[in-house]
Amino acid sequence: MNIADFFEPIEHSKVKPDKKSHPLVLGKFIKAHTTQKAFPALKDIDIAVIGVNEDRNCPDNEGCSLAPDYIRKHLYRLYQGPYSVRIADLGNIRAGDKVNDTYFAVKTVVAALLEQNITPLVIGGGQDITYANYQAYESLGQIINIVSVDSGFDIGLQKSESPDHKNYLGTILTHKPNYLFNFANIGYQTYFVDQDVIELMDKLYFDVYRLGVVRKNIEEVEPIVRNADLLSFDISSIRQSDAPANANASPNGLYGEEACQIVRYAGMSDKLSSIGFYEVNPAFDSGEQTSHLVAQMIWYFIDGFYHRKNDFPDKHIKESDEFIKYVVSIRDFQNKINFFKSKKSNRWWMEVPCPPNLQQKYDRQFLVACSYKDYQEACQNEIPEKWWQVYQKFV
Repeated sequence: MNIADFFEPIEHSKVKPDKKSHPLVLGKFIKAHTTQKAFPALKDIDIAVIGVNEDRNCPDNEGCSLAPDYIRKHLYRLYQGPYSVRIADLGNIRAGDKVNDTYFAVKTVVAALLEQNITPLVIGGGQDITYANYQAYESLGQIINIVSVDSGFDIGLQKSESPDHKNYLGTILTHKPNYLFNFANIGYQTYFVDQDVIELMDKLYFDVYRLGVVRKNIEEVEPIVRNADLLSFDISSIRQSDAPANANASPNGLYGEEACQIVRYAGMSDKLSSIGFYEVNPAFDSGEQTSHLVAQMIWYFIDGFYHRKNDFPDKHIKESDEFIKYVVSIRDFQNKINFFKSKKSNRWWMEVPCPPNLQQKYDRQFLVACSYKDYQEACQNEIPEKWWQVYQKFV
């Protein structure tokens, strides 16, 4: 199947660089599928932008399907960083006759890109599109970790086979077969979340981090994001003053600068292979401020991507000269914890004991991204929470 068949070209006038534009703006370098340019060849492409014109399962934020071209308008005007980008903009996925047809198109396109080692960057639509993104990994047979930046968990109140933007996570959790190893939420706000659901997250050994905790030490978000294969960003997690383009915008949330920092961490992660920016509704935007912010967030993701260190540890890490190994014994605990520090980036990982019969299945899961703080906790005879949560999934 030719994935080009799923796309509508972008109106050329909407992304055509102005003749007065500086020669180094991104619009001069992105290979875009427009009404005047054919679907781009994907050879040597690193990142592929995918617009999604779908909001039928977003009854609380109808209009978010129009976001892609607004975001592009501002993205194409930003300057390229100190690197040569290899980005293709594939256009907008046509909304299918039914929502499931759109999900199928997203799943098929994302899977095809992942197979070619191209990072899909999804813009537009509701956060239910995350479900279609997840299905792409299922079709490849890959067990993954999902990180969601969101003020809530979107797990829904009742079991539903059809996801919407408020229950997509619940649909993923009940989907069979299940290819989700871990879920992490960044920036939830307690007054938007049922306490029973918080307890459920704990029982499932998922990682959830309140907005206050995230803002107190934004650097601790980096290893959380570094563990992800897929990152889903709900724009309503950013405070209304910085990102008003959402029917459910709140006066509290992340600042725009913090949102940019989080997605830069995502770009720098060697493990992360797809990202999506959802719930931007131009009808509520003020001076296209939110579209401009999302364009800047994408810029930061691109910047992080082209500063990757390529030091994701593999199964040969114990014999590697690129890492420093630290072994910590914890009092009254039978397992020693092995920490590995990269000589390239000074980033940390810790090894979680995995039964031999499961190591092939979870070959990307038992080396867990962590921080120096986790190592310090272990040295103080405290088992790091990230280590314990993964360990519980293996026993």
